Amino acid sequence: MSEKNYLVIDASTEACSVALLYQGKTSSLYELCPQSHSLRLLPMIDELLTTADCKLQNLDGIIFGQGPGSFTGVRIGIGVTQGLAFSANLPVVGVSTLQAMAQQALNEHGETRVVSAIDARMSEVYTGYYEADSNNIMQPKTAESVLAPELVKQHYIDKVNLDLADLPYGVGTGWEAYKNDLAELKSNTGEPEILFPHAQAMLFIGQLAFEQNKGVEAEHAQPVYVRDTVSWKKLPGK
Repeated sequence: MSEKNYLVIDASTEACSVALLYQGKTSSLYELCPQSHSLRLLPMIDELLTTADCKLQNLDGIIFGQGPGSFTGVRIGIGVTQGLAFSANLPVVGVSTLQAMAQQALNEHGETRVVSAIDARMSEVYTGYYEADSNNIMQPKTAESVLAPELVKQHYIDKVNLDLADLPYGVGTGWEAYKNDLAELKSNTGEPEILFPHAQAMLFIGQLAFEQNKGVEAEHAQPVYVRDTVSWKKLPGK
């Protein structure tokens, strides 16, 4: 990868996370601040840029968490991304929150097969299955889905031929929230160490996306709402 400078922004879950790659050095800030993302995100970005003596105009692009996750949090993160990108005429790249957690499991623990599961409320989980490729990027092997916990086991048996004798590593809040249905589907026991996405893992994925010319103009920064096609079915009379 060439020496480029990138800012990463994520507010898609209870965690608020930013990272900066500038002049070959990486720095990051991470806070658990449910319902305070709109208050904390810009100060965290300002702190990173100021500490690194970096201006927006010094950047080559912005990477953002595109979801799935909290509707409000995803929109806050994208809104801030678009505002900063427009002001400095920067391209942007979106990264999946589920993929980012899988990437963190690879980067920190060497796990090459990972199932991400985020508590989606409404007795459902956002989930996806990932495997490492030759560039050490965790790639999706299934479409990201929103499922009732009791359906997850059969989903992965059908989609990736899940072997209960050789389980993948689990990350995300869904495992503990619905442990009665999900506990037997991951190799690590108890609550996962990785519960929320981290901007630093998004940096790894987004940097390669920029190298592959996948950056888009700020106006095309779009969220991913996995629940789009199913949520209305849950409303009475719909």
